[in-house]
Amino acid sequence: MPVIAHLSDPHLGPIPEARVSELLGKRFFGMMNWIGARRRNFGASTLAPLTEDLLAQQPDHICVTGDLVNVSLPAEFDTGATFLASLGEPDKVSVVPGNHDAYVRSAMHYHLEHWAPFLAGDDSHPHTPVDVDSFPYVRRRGEVAIVGVSTAIPTAVFLASGKAGRAQLGRLSALLERLKAEGLFRVVMIHHPPVGERPFHRDLRDAEEVRAVLAQAGAELVLHGHDHRASLGYIPSAAGRIPVVGVPSASAGPQDERGAGGYCLYRISGGPGAWRCEMERRGYSRTTEGVSSLETKVLAERDGVA
Repeated sequence: MPVIAHLSDPHLGPIPEARVSELLGKRFFGMMNWIGARRRNFGASTLAPLTEDLLAQQPDHICVTGDLVNVSLPAEFDTGATFLASLGEPDKVSVVPGNHDAYVRSAMHYHLEHWAPFLAGDDSHPHTPVDVDSFPYVRRRGEVAIVGVSTAIPTAVFLASGKAGRAQLGRLSALLERLKAEGLFRVVMIHHPPVGERPFHRDLRDAEEVRAVLAQAGAELVLHGHDHRASLGYIPSAAGRIPVVGVPSASAGPQDERGAGGYCLYRISGGPGAWRCEMERRGYSRTTEGVSSLETKVLAERDGVA
């Protein structure tokens, strides 16, 4: 029974020192947000016990759905690489970028360079640089296929929206069809949620197109971050409903208003036409000390989806 873990949005701190020229424009407002809120509500005192609990569960693979950094300063991506390596070897940890990982246009290449071992697909040539055209990537792990989609785009001040783009969605459709023919359980990783309602400045600009691709080509599970909330939605498809799961920020304290830090485990069994996926939410609560099991729910149990 493969076990997949999912965490997101650690917003690793503290923000490193930077030149004044690096903090002009959007980064300045991001720094103010860190000083005013994130620094108090997010931290290693929450993240470290959470990741220790996750590793103690010994998952077969760990999915990280973005926003490892805060304002995309170069040194933050070294911190992000160190964090990913603390979770496991690159072949057992997969990441997709979030909007904070592409905070400004000049930083778009940093996550591609620093996190390349964790977002290179199985078919990537070891001497070929990872770039935006490398998405979606796929990693086959036994009977599970991890599919990484990037919605990270640089945006103007006060915007945190994302976009997959027509070219990537065309590749995603073909890839999902191929993986279905291979009889694999398809797990799609994406930072911005393709379901649900949120303000325009935080939305997935082509959410409707993403849903259409998933509905047509199919998937067994979609994992996302961005909202810093535990959530569960569905996308209708010909084979049934596709579960779409969001998790809180892994660094959020127990009293965070959007949700205390947490992660999910997915236990996958069965086979093509008879998949079963059980989700367990683990994390902090306001009534108990430390990290514990919060909920267990069967997401999929027939024809790939419930």
